[in-house]
This record gives sequence, C-alpha cells and structure tokens, in this order.
Amino acid sequence: MTAEHLDGNALAGPLGEIFAVDAVSATGRCASCGLEGPIASLRVYGPDPGLVGRCPGCDEVMLRLVRGPGTAWLDLRGTVSLRMSVPD
Repeated sequence: MTAEHLDGNALAGPLGEIFAVDAVSATGRCASCGLEGPIASLRVYGPDPGLVGRCPGCDEVMLRLVRGPGTAWLDLRGTVSLRMSVPD
C-alpha cells in the first residue's frame, strides 16, 4: 500500500502565512530546559557571522540566523516549537 502525498510546494501558502507575522512575538519552547517565552526574551549575540538566540533560562542555543547575499539560513534545532497568532 502506498500513501498518496503532495510535494513540498503544498507548504508554500501555509508557511507564507506563518512567516508573514511578527516572529519575535511568537512563543518558543527551549529544547533543553522546556522554558516557554516570547522570542523577544531570548539573549541574542552577534551580528557576525550571524545572530544566535540563547534561552534566558539555561543559556542553550535556541536559534541561529545567518544572512548572506540574497539568502538566509534559519536553524531552530534548539527550539521544540514556535506558537504564533495568525489571522483567521
């Protein structure tokens, strides 16, 4: 039995809606200690070679953002989840 699936382009609309919001007001949960809070509460270091956001509770890295010419890399592996308000 083979499950039907769509390719990743099916995520374009839904992800576009999510990332069009103010991300620093989103609530993130630290993968290390479980602390939840707004992204705006992270301790941010940088800007070179990129920005690093650390948990205010345990100081573990929750996100990394690196910009290059016409490109951005976002690493959220230290974040269990992001919860944000989106328009209905």
